[in-house]
Amino acid sequence: MQLEGLNDAELWAAVKNNDAKAYNMLFDRHWSAVFTTSHKYIKDTEVCYEITHDIFLNIWNKRAQLNILSVKAYLSASARYHVYKRKQGVRSLDIQYIDDYEQVQQRSVNNTAAEQFDYTELEARIDAQLSKLPNRSREIFLLSRKENLSNDEIAVKLSISKRTVENQITNVLKHLRFVLKQLSILLALLNL
Repeated sequence: MQLEGLNDAELWAAVKNNDAKAYNMLFDRHWSAVFTTSHKYIKDTEVCYEITHDIFLNIWNKRAQLNILSVKAYLSASARYHVYKRKQGVRSLDIQYIDDYEQVQQRSVNNTAAEQFDYTELEARIDAQLSKLPNRSREIFLLSRKENLSNDEIAVKLSISKRTVENQITNVLKHLRFVLKQLSILLALLNL
């Protein structure tokens, strides 16, 4: 199978079918973006390499369970999540050195955050809330969070001031925080 011309969704489908070459292609295509996202928040190169490799190791180990709709968005969100956990002093993966990998039985990685909510459901709810926003606010937010553009880059691209970009992103984040807070309260009440 020729992998060079495949897009991310096609590569992900191959990875789910245990295609290591497709996995390597995704890794080669996206590791620098994951590293760069991590490095924006943590200026320690070694830690950022570790976060990047942890994310890709987790993807390979949990490929059968993961339902990734957008590889780029998933990796960006994973990088920010791992940075947050690192800053909180909590390791998200327990990595052990193993001499002979062939003798290790397949193990699943426990991820308590994934057990608390289904990522795709949360992403769908966020997308639904984003669709209710004015077009310009939504466009700025998506350029920031999904395209990983800096505020300066967004301002240049849209021919608006950097301050306008910052205000729009702040307003969208406030809105999303409010909606997600309401959702978490509702879920807490339903679980009682």
